[in-house]
Amino acid sequence: MAKRVAVIGAGSSGLTSIKCCLDEGMEPVCFESSDDIGGLWKFKEQPEEDRCSIYRSLIANTSKEMMCYSDFPMPDHFPNFVNNSKLMQYFRLYAEHFNLLKHIHFQTTVRSVRQRPDFSNSGQWEVVTMGRDGREETHVFDGVLVCAGHYTQPIKPLSDFPGIDTFPGTIIHSWEYKDPDPYLGKRVVVVGIGNSGGDIAVELSRACEKIFLSTRKGAWVIGRVVDRGLPLDMMMVRRVRDLIYGLLPRALLNLIWERILNQGYDHKLYGLQPVYRILDHYIVINDDLPGRILLGELVIKSNVQKIQGSTIVFDDGTVEEKIDAVILCTGYDYRFPFLPTSLSPGSNGDLKLYRRIFPPSLERPTLAILGLFQTKGSIMPAVELQARWATRVIAGLNQLPPAEKMDKAIEKDVQANLKSFPCPKLAALQVDYIPYLDAIAKEVGVSPNIASLLLTDPALGLRVFFGPCSPYQFRLNGPGHWSGARQAILTQWDRVAKPMKTRPIPEHPSFSLFFWLGLSGGAALIIALLAMHMVPLFLNSD
Repeated sequence: MAKRVAVIGAGSSGLTSIKCCLDEGMEPVCFESSDDIGGLWKFKEQPEEDRCSIYRSLIANTSKEMMCYSDFPMPDHFPNFVNNSKLMQYFRLYAEHFNLLKHIHFQTTVRSVRQRPDFSNSGQWEVVTMGRDGREETHVFDGVLVCAGHYTQPIKPLSDFPGIDTFPGTIIHSWEYKDPDPYLGKRVVVVGIGNSGGDIAVELSRACEKIFLSTRKGAWVIGRVVDRGLPLDMMMVRRVRDLIYGLLPRALLNLIWERILNQGYDHKLYGLQPVYRILDHYIVINDDLPGRILLGELVIKSNVQKIQGSTIVFDDGTVEEKIDAVILCTGYDYRFPFLPTSLSPGSNGDLKLYRRIFPPSLERPTLAILGLFQTKGSIMPAVELQARWATRVIAGLNQLPPAEKMDKAIEKDVQANLKSFPCPKLAALQVDYIPYLDAIAKEVGVSPNIASLLLTDPALGLRVFFGPCSPYQFRLNGPGHWSGARQAILTQWDRVAKPMKTRPIPEHPSFSLFFWLGLSGGAALIIALLAMHMVPLFLNSD
């Protein structure tokens, strides 16, 4: 009899978890509290408590080739950076292609997940759900995959702003922000310069009388496109680059990259210069922020010191009056109230997880938390690998190390990140992208063998090592092997070009002819000059 696995949430993590269960011959039952798939990426006009919420204009910061599922490329006509509605189209295509929807129970909330009395022997869980009619049901499962997301609990540090109770305007978190319409012609302060803060400030700068972006630490900012207008992540997230970075001193790398970014625009001049080095924290991805600063439509400010009515005083002593609204882009906490409290014994509610997936405290590894991490790369391929490993562990095909070894690995990871993220709870969430992918892929048995590929299939091997570390690399061999993976890698740049070929471009063969004529003429001239210098030397050599 097939093992039954509860999948909590039908967002990007839940969908791939359902498929991974099916791949391993298990029976998934997915509980989704809303009325649709998509999770974070499903736009709704009003935010709903304990659910993710996005603004109307949200566009992914990672390109389609780097964020797709590893055995299902996005359609070639999709833009390279998709907005939320396009990504929802992709999720529907994926769900339909692999027949996933029939396994999802919509408008069904998970109330509790508890170990059964015989857990040490069976590894089974008792899951209590509440349907749309308000009735509770109890189910028994052999495994649980938690895919509930961690952008559901907005952090509102109101106590950090003395006098905020005197502010007559509106104060919201970015979780509540939807579009700029309510702020037309107003003076607004956005607090926090992460990706959301940058996006919202730029969007508001086109509608507001004045927009102020307040930051404590500043930020390094880069656009979505780099060399020759190609996607940032496809140029940067490469195995060869990771190898080189591992060989060079970190101080030198910081110097090089800070110099490169400052050549685009001087971060100090623009008021963006952060207190940290570029490799020590996340870079803000924003195409328009520097331009809006240059136009004077957006003003960078220091941290908010205090609020006096509609006047805001900043740490540097500057004052802005007649402020109509404050938008807090101050991040999120995570909470899974349906899980046993024993899984988060710390006072801050942190979940101690091996490889950011498995609680080492469980006697039987039949529960996994997916997507609860932060990294400088696309989340979706990493979560898909997490799901592939987790389902194999639940199916009994893979084994985890002893609890003591897992505890030591967790502590080592936290200590390595404390310098950049002093808060242990945040430090625990951080993972290095390609090393993390490879570590999980090795557990699953799908890590690409670069040396073998270079010998047996050089065209593919060169692209895997020197090209983008795209998700298809983890379908080339092993469990879940996909016959189309090789071709997907070989044609990934074709799919990048496809949506941009919207008009015929005339060819200029004469340019090519003159180029080669000039090149050959230059080479001939150099040879002639060398010959002129070498002949006397030869004649005088005796």
